[in-house]
Amino acid sequence: MNNQNQRRDFIKTSAILAGGMILQPFGMPGAYASGTDQIKIAVIGCGGRGTGAVFQAFDTGHNIKLVAMADAFRDRIDKSYTPIFEKYGKDKVDVPEDRKFVGFEGYKEAIKLADVVILASPPGFRPDHFEEAVKQGKQVFMEKPVAVDAVGIRKVLAAAEGAKKKKLNVVVGLQRHYQDNYRETIKRLHDGAIGDIVGGQVYWNDGGVWVNPRQASQTEMEYQMRNWYYFNWLCGDHINEQHVHNIDVANWVKNSYPVQAYGTGGRQVRTGKEHGEIFDHHSITFTYADGTVIFSECRHFPGAANRVDESFQGTKGKVFLSAGNHGNISDYKGNAIYSHNRDNNPNPYQVEHDELFAAIVKGEYKYADAENAAKSTMTAILGRNATYSGKVVTWDEALNSEINLMPNTLSWDAMPKVLPNADGYYPFAIPGKTKVI
Repeated sequence: MNNQNQRRDFIKTSAILAGGMILQPFGMPGAYASGTDQIKIAVIGCGGRGTGAVFQAFDTGHNIKLVAMADAFRDRIDKSYTPIFEKYGKDKVDVPEDRKFVGFEGYKEAIKLADVVILASPPGFRPDHFEEAVKQGKQVFMEKPVAVDAVGIRKVLAAAEGAKKKKLNVVVGLQRHYQDNYRETIKRLHDGAIGDIVGGQVYWNDGGVWVNPRQASQTEMEYQMRNWYYFNWLCGDHINEQHVHNIDVANWVKNSYPVQAYGTGGRQVRTGKEHGEIFDHHSITFTYADGTVIFSECRHFPGAANRVDESFQGTKGKVFLSAGNHGNISDYKGNAIYSHNRDNNPNPYQVEHDELFAAIVKGEYKYADAENAAKSTMTAILGRNATYSGKVVTWDEALNSEINLMPNTLSWDAMPKVLPNADGYYPFAIPGKTKVI
């Protein structure tokens, strides 16, 4: 999409009652809550992904203004605000001190001020943030994954139904759905290019991510929040936070979700107290209703070979996909059926915003990503349940689980449910012993 060549259409909005303001019915000509054709946005979660999403919203070329920011930490807001303001200036950025919301509850006030909200906090908070955005009748871009446990998934699914009823566009950052090589290749798979899909393999193998050393002044809550990647109530393990992309592709190719999972995993390389409670590797077989088995592997082994891609086998051929613009379909004799032009692949992180804001500006209801995102996130949680327990876990068992990973109270002096021992090490799952349902 080339936004520089797009003409701005008349602003149209959804039919909502939000924050005490009645907006024009969606699809009808009119102005936003601000009374102009300007789209007001708020960002909830001001880390690198939230900051990047604001850049991408501005780069759509529409009349957008950032009016509110919210994060648990003030320094995260400051580190986000500075580069945004330096690049776009006061014409695009109007976030005075009283619209910089710090703490666990500030997201509610930030959402009230916007027409479109960007939800980019750690995944554990996503269900509450999304539920509130829908309650207030806002259009939404939210990052993946969308929850860390089945309790959160059920909340997201309920909010997704609410968004559909209100005709609120929701785009989720499973950006392969907005990447041309995936779109074009998977369309051909669904049209029967290799017959019925009978197997596949999906991978996210790399060296892992950052660690923030513990500071003497930190409470346990702050420490875990600063190192959210290593705690399941915040991240859901890297099978959920990262590998959900590849798992989602498997579901997309199959056009369904697995009925059970079986696998193994553990902590072999990243075993320090700084690595919290998550595993460093997971290997799983997902079984679908028609008997198809998809093999899933993710690991964080520094110095080992990296691999992030997806392969599938059908009754008439095979396909290879990757974020590096690959989309290669062939038969079993090696004859090419389709090969995507790798030079024609717009940045999917930008495309997802281009398409969302184009729909909003035109007054169109086109995007309802939340349900699939919730079910692909649930697939990752299903896989985690299988590796943590060492047992076969069914979809229904996992989805109906009442285990809630979130703390009972969200405050800086409250205690998360998983705490270190006297030596500073956190408990982690033991296959064969750990209860996951």
